Formats: sequence, C-alpha cells, structure tokens
Amino acid sequence: MIEACVFDAYGTLFDVGAAARRAAAEPGAESWAARWPRIAADWRRKQLEYSWLRAIQGAHCDFWQVTQDGLDWALEAAGLDDPALRARLLALYWALEAFPEVPAMLSALAARGQRRAILSNGSPGMLEGAVRSAGLSGQFEALLSVESVGVFKPARAVYDLVAATLDLPPGRVLFVSSNGWDAAAAAAYGFVTAWVNRDGAPMDRLPGRPAHVLRDLGALPDLVAGL
Repeated sequence: MIEACVFDAYGTLFDVGAAARRAAAEPGAESWAARWPRIAADWRRKQLEYSWLRAIQGAHCDFWQVTQDGLDWALEAAGLDDPALRARLLALYWALEAFPEVPAMLSALAARGQRRAILSNGSPGMLEGAVRSAGLSGQFEALLSVESVGVFKPARAVYDLVAATLDLPPGRVLFVSSNGWDAAAAAAYGFVTAWVNRDGAPMDRLPGRPAHVLRDLGALPDLVAGL
C-alpha cells in the first residue's frame, strides 16, 4: 500500500524549459529566439552534470550555483554575452510554470488523502519560490532539499530524507521523477518508482529500474489507487 507520493521538482512538476521559452517570446529577443530550445537543453544538461560531478568530487554547493554555472555554459555555447539576458533567464527560473496537469493531479491525490512531498536538488529557497509561483502552496507536507545532507542526488543520503521526515519505509512510498537516472536510483534504493518519460526516451541502463512509466502526471492518481 502506497502511503505517500514523493516528487522530484525540476522537470517533473516544474517545466525547466519555461524560462528560456518565455524569454524568447519577449520583445528584443529576436536575435536568439529561434535558439531557445538548444539553450534550454544545454542549460539543463550542464546543471545536472555539474551536480553529479560535484557530488563525486565532494565539492558541494547549492543548486542555485550550479543553475547559474549551467546557464553560463549554455550562453557561451550559443555565442551570447548578454548580462541582461542572463539576469532575465535567472529571474524567470524562480518563477517556472508547473506542467499543465500538475494542479489537478495534486488535487486528486489530496482528495484521496494521499500524503505528498517534494524531494529535490533545489535549495529550500528555490523550492519555496517554485511552489509559490506555480500556485501550489499548501499542496505538500514537506519540501525536502539536499541541502540538509550536503550532497546531490543520486546519493543514498538524499533518499534517506524521506524516511527520516515521513516515517515511512521505502516500500510505502511512490517516488516520481521525470529524470530516468533519478527514477532508476530511487528504485534501486527501494522506493516504488514511477518515471515520467515525457520525451519517450530509452530506459537508462542502471542498477535500478522504475516499476511504472508514465507519459505525464495525469494518470498518476489512478496508478496510486491501484497500488
């Protein structure tokens, strides 16, 4: 029986491409607007790579730093040296949109009495800002950040935060992530895991394998009801 749904934040609940997409639609962006998908993809890729490498090196910093570092790489790769654009993109990252199905999905889980929490690489301030700007305040019992253990996912110490906070064994938790590597690591840890495979990507070749694969979060309440 699943007693809690624990969500990754960025890319799972919040659309990490929204910052670049919104900036590209604003006046003055014409010179680079067509390149926003590549900039967004590079930004996200480097953000994650830097988190993994810092975890391996024991060189932790908060997620806001790797977010800025990833953007700087993406902008340089695109040949853009524009402090105003950099500032705008970073400001928009604090106000990412939730994916369209998220509010109704969370409300459906709440109506069934399902406990809900976030477990994220994001710093506490980033998570609070994202939840608030997306209109999801009050939807989560806990916003769990890696900052309390000083290492990024997929370190086991991060997943340990769930039991320490919710007082549940891994088998009573459905962990939900759009990151294949995160879903795999959580499955290897012992969580029941759902991978939100929005892009139709292949399954990662890692020790763990998510038990469920979804195209988006709309089907999650029915999945939970059947577990």
